[in-house]
Amino acid sequence: MALPSGRVAWLITAHDQVRQVLASPHVSSDRGRDNFPIRFKQPDPEITEKFKEFRPSLIGVDPPFHTRLRRSVITEFTVRRTRELRPRVQEIVDGAVDDLLESGKDGRPVDLVAKVSLPVPSMVICELLGVPYADHDFFQDRTATLISFKRAPEDGLKAFHDLGDYFRDLVARKEKAPTDDLIGRLIVAGRENGDHDSEELVGLAQLLLIAGHETTANMISLGTVALLEDPEQLRALREDPDTLMPKAVEELLRFFTIADTVTARTATADIEVGGITIRAGEGLIASGLAANRDPHAYPEPDSLDITRNARNHVAFGYGVHQCLGQNLARLELDIVYRTLFGRVPGLTLAVPAESLSYKDEALVYGINEVPVTW
Repeated sequence: MALPSGRVAWLITAHDQVRQVLASPHVSSDRGRDNFPIRFKQPDPEITEKFKEFRPSLIGVDPPFHTRLRRSVITEFTVRRTRELRPRVQEIVDGAVDDLLESGKDGRPVDLVAKVSLPVPSMVICELLGVPYADHDFFQDRTATLISFKRAPEDGLKAFHDLGDYFRDLVARKEKAPTDDLIGRLIVAGRENGDHDSEELVGLAQLLLIAGHETTANMISLGTVALLEDPEQLRALREDPDTLMPKAVEELLRFFTIADTVTARTATADIEVGGITIRAGEGLIASGLAANRDPHAYPEPDSLDITRNARNHVAFGYGVHQCLGQNLARLELDIVYRTLFGRVPGLTLAVPAESLSYKDEALVYGINEVPVTW
């Protein structure tokens, strides 16, 4: 396939082949490689050089550096740790739904994105990291710029600089007085281990903040719209949430696969995929969306079925780069859907689903606004 950057890459679509490639030790996530499949239009050489000044993030590095960096934070995102967060996440969701109900008490439509979808994951990741939620307008705006395919290269560069400067200041303050949050704990642990690196922590915190709110926010919106458009399945979900909600969350993740091309790679050795040899140095995109719509893996894949066992989907990627925060994302989606559909039984779209503004030109798929009434 030809990319907007002018580069050419192999597109891999079968479920088993996507998993094969993403688990291979012979592919690289290093964005600095010559043929890495960049989705954005190639910027001017001067801007390209300026982008290289940024330290690579967790998703853009390979083992063993990636292994060490991921290991430093993995304990914060285990199933056990995530379960411990459930009461606090429930409080945050309850507060957001309270705000939704209060805003719509006059009967006028309310934007679900502004009242629930964005605030919930933003508050959760801010508390986890130790980032002031009061700054949410700033980082949500910069994130929207970074993931937009329509943005100018210089705007992307400025967004990177703005977020980097913000986190440098935040990390510097926490280095003087470490706080009991993820950033603070990493500072303390790094000093004890003798490997604390301020700039490395800035990049890691920036990635976790962006990935921790943008993806889940879009899944809340998309999942809510999908279920409101399917009254029969929504009724079944309301009647038996304990049985069906875990399956519904996995099926919605599979169905939308909102970050389907972050699994771009460069081959570091010749690898054979489906009888085709991908040569060392060639780029490839393992499409999670195509894999999750593979009829060999999922019968009638274009149909949403909340009774389906979709647990082996690749919406969170696969292999060493599988999404670090997937347990937290599942928890947030479970609580939001339960609470929203439980407390607002008359919830309905205020406009037809097809008239909503979808994020077709962004690295992460979603919806810009979801007007609802009840």
